[in-house]
Amino acid sequence: MLNEWLWIPSAILTLGLLVLSYKLFGRVGLYAWIAMASVVANIQVTQQIVIGGYIFTLGNIVYGSLYLATDILNEKHGRAAARKGVWLGFFILIVSTVLMQYALLYEPFEEALFMHESFEALFSMLPLITLGSLAAYLVSQLFDVLVYSKIRAKTGEKKLWLRTTGSTVLSQLIDTFTFCIIAFWGMEWDIWWNIFITTYVAKFVIAWMATPFMYYAKRTNPQDETEQDAA
Repeated sequence: MLNEWLWIPSAILTLGLLVLSYKLFGRVGLYAWIAMASVVANIQVTQQIVIGGYIFTLGNIVYGSLYLATDILNEKHGRAAARKGVWLGFFILIVSTVLMQYALLYEPFEEALFMHESFEALFSMLPLITLGSLAAYLVSQLFDVLVYSKIRAKTGEKKLWLRTTGSTVLSQLIDTFTFCIIAFWGMEWDIWWNIFITTYVAKFVIAWMATPFMYYAKRTNPQDETEQDAA
């Protein structure tokens, strides 16, 4: 039952830290969060856990927070800022993959071989997972920015919940299918289907949980931007 007790608090903590990053550092804080979360989510996704008898991959919460980050950018700073955040995350994923794969080429110190084996076990999986993540991330995030902007053009300042959750749940469906078909290619069908469904359900729940955080971010005046205005 430990996993069941950890999941919801983990989501609240993650989304709360994202909003705190925006509160303290403004737009820069969101860009920094996107860079960090892109890497952390792709490391966490290598870990599979069981919640309520179903298989989940870690990383769903952190990855789901990326959509909240780009939605805040879109809402507060415009579509161009949101697209910049998407491309930043895409670039960071490529750079981190290249650097980690290059690091695996080194011959380890013999007495530290056990450390290298753990290092290799984790990051040797990264290319396939990152390939799926790169494709899923870029397509779904750009789609999310587009849909969010379209809904905002129709609703104006009203119905923030609709553009936040509506754009995200549609984008997450595209993201989950694209990622699973690439990252878990060759996996047994029953396990693949289980991961696909549970991953999307987890992201769907996170999308709704992110709504109150979006409302808070909407009313937030970041400290660094307030200081800049005062200067």
